[in-house]
Amino acid sequence: MQTTRLDILMNTCGDLPALGTTAPDFTLADTALNDISLSDFAGETLVLNIFPSIDTPTCQKSVRQFNERLNAIDGVKVLNVSVDLPFAQARFCAAEGLERVANASAFRSPEFGNDYGIEIIDTQRRGLFARAVVVIRDGKVLFSELVKELTEEPNYEAVLAAAQG
Repeated sequence: MQTTRLDILMNTCGDLPALGTTAPDFTLADTALNDISLSDFAGETLVLNIFPSIDTPTCQKSVRQFNERLNAIDGVKVLNVSVDLPFAQARFCAAEGLERVANASAFRSPEFGNDYGIEIIDTQRRGLFARAVVVIRDGKVLFSELVKELTEEPNYEAVLAAAQG
């Protein structure tokens, strides 16, 4: 798949998981460096907010928006995923007072980017993740979006509809 940043074309390593398919399992590091996996969210609707880096304005906006919009809904969990170190993710959320989202780092799990098809494979941003959202319930993909321009935010209304549906 392809995404852009200010009209610079970037390719990802594959495609997002297709709607209705089984979501790829994962093991990521939480902010305490504990392993977390897809099975830890069994019985809940999981929104994966995937982005390049918590240190960029658009990524920060998406974390704030998901904290406000989605995690107040019973049974819905938001997991912010990037290759940032867990310490950076925790520091940002603590400074912002964001307590309704969880963070996970793929810094020791490079297969996550491949399994979800979101690792950027060219340009100076190679190795980072493209901006994407995947909604999962009962292990099945209900919604997925690769944001075509990295400086734009995801379609929150579509994510909200999928999470509540």
